[in-house]
Amino acid sequence: MKSNHAPETQATKFLRQHKVQFSDHLYTYEEHGGTAVSARELGVDEHVVIKTLVMEDESAKPLIVLMHGDCKVSTKELARQIGCKKVEPCKPEAANRHTGFLVGGTSPFGTKKQMPVYVEKSILELPLIYINGGRRGYLVGIDPQELLRVLSPGIVECALLS
Repeated sequence: MKSNHAPETQATKFLRQHKVQFSDHLYTYEEHGGTAVSARELGVDEHVVIKTLVMEDESAKPLIVLMHGDCKVSTKELARQIGCKKVEPCKPEAANRHTGFLVGGTSPFGTKKQMPVYVEKSILELPLIYINGGRRGYLVGIDPQELLRVLSPGIVECALLS
């Protein structure tokens, strides 16, 4: 029998420390399934499932971008808005090293390294979002306004519909 007990992760510890209200959502993780799988498993629109993307600038400095599950990041637009020459996704090993999370289980909360976080502006207009809780197959439901409070992210507009 599979336990529906939510895991304790670096991310959930961070959320509790910062007194963020969240709901636990466990699902069966599928390799390379992405947000389409988690949205289907949770029975929610992929637009409210938020991806945590670890990227790096031209000097290999890591940063996190929070994006709608059904959108891609325009790296050119993002670089322009945050004042970098270029931004590209990190290699999985580098992302793991920076965050302390496995790719597929990356959360913006409780990362190993402090990194700048950027959030797609329209995410903040949603009533509720589902974002990784620090483990594959585990999302937390939170009020997107909490992102502003606990992460102090830069607000960007760089979404491309995928």
